Amino acid sequence: MQPTEVLIKPILTEKANAQQDKLRRFTFKVHRRANKLEIKDAVEKFYGVSVTEVNTVVVPGKNKTKFTKAGFIKGVKPSYKKAYVTVAEGETIDLYANI
Repeated sequence: MQPTEVLIKPILTEKANAQQDKLRRFTFKVHRRANKLEIKDAVEKFYGVSVTEVNTVVVPGKNKTKFTKAGFIKGVKPSYKKAYVTVAEGETIDLYANI
């Protein structure tokens, strides 16, 4: 798998921002078949930092229902894989530079 296919986007939430400040841990949405070594190589290549630890989790899809004029509409949000990447002491990733 190519490094450009591994990282989909960074996850920018309150919890992720708190972990960036306290633990130097950054959160990314990654490709479902990417393993920890591929994620580590992709982050080091794109952001120029040294990665010390990578933790992954598969977020399950959720059932969603919506009430409309036509009645109830049921659907499922897709599942995705999330990676928590911890960088070395003294290094950081500027995720807000491209926004």
